[in-house]
Amino acid sequence: MIIVSSIGEFLILVGGGAAFLVVMALVQYFVRAMISGRRWIRPVRFLEEPIPPEWAEIMHERFPLSRQLTESERTRLLRYVQLFLHEKNIEGCNGLEITDEIRVTIAAQACYLLLGLNAGCYPDLKTVLVYRRAYIPKENTLDQARVGTGGVQRPPQARLGESWLHGTVVLSWDATVSGAANFRDGRNVVFHEFAHRLDQQDGVADGLPAALEISSLQTWAELIGKHHERLKKARKKFRRTVLQKYGATNRAEFFAVATEAFFEKPHQLHKKAPDLYAEFADFYGRDPAGALETETE
Repeated sequence: MIIVSSIGEFLILVGGGAAFLVVMALVQYFVRAMISGRRWIRPVRFLEEPIPPEWAEIMHERFPLSRQLTESERTRLLRYVQLFLHEKNIEGCNGLEITDEIRVTIAAQACYLLLGLNAGCYPDLKTVLVYRRAYIPKENTLDQARVGTGGVQRPPQARLGESWLHGTVVLSWDATVSGAANFRDGRNVVFHEFAHRLDQQDGVADGLPAALEISSLQTWAELIGKHHERLKKARKKFRRTVLQKYGATNRAEFFAVATEAFFEKPHQLHKKAPDLYAEFADFYGRDPAGALETETE
């Protein structure tokens, strides 16, 4: 979950008077879109096979946030789960046996982010590795493909999850369960790592998710930049914030942390940062606080 610095840092615009940077951002965005074939805007095609009835029970029990969905939304989420589990390989690490409970619990949270998006089903994701609890990576390794150290070797620390650019997500099962159970604390490791996947889908981890509309690029970049700077200042002054302080690390981590808050602390986020909330609501196609409907009445 420690982020890699990249050329995407160049694309984040802070403040005004940055016309040249905006043009360069648009050029870079279009190039990335052409290179990757813009797979993220392909409509998802669900499978026709029936969904095992026990999956709905697992989702209801292990992912209580899904209980707030309408019946049609829950059915759509289960279809996403079915497609996710059909396409992705979920592997247990250090002897962890993968059960349907593990598979469905992870897939339901990962696909929850997709309900209002037209971004496929994480097309570049191949494998999800699951540890029983927090894990420590091998010592003296340097993997710049990971959303990680950015080329700086550090002592290994226990991790709850990470997302690698080449198509792998790593999760702690304990953190997955606790993050889903407490859905009002703004901490959900699956939301966090799969927000990174949305960000990385164009090959760069920079806080500019691949499914972002071109017309929204400048507004998004300026807004993320502004709130990222605010979070950095709040962390330095030890002020309480709606967002986890870890989001101050860089803009990619800010996007992942803000995603957690958007879905788990929507009312607080809307109250403290209504412009950020509105931008995330537009991107995800969701209004979990019901705030935007109220404002337009």
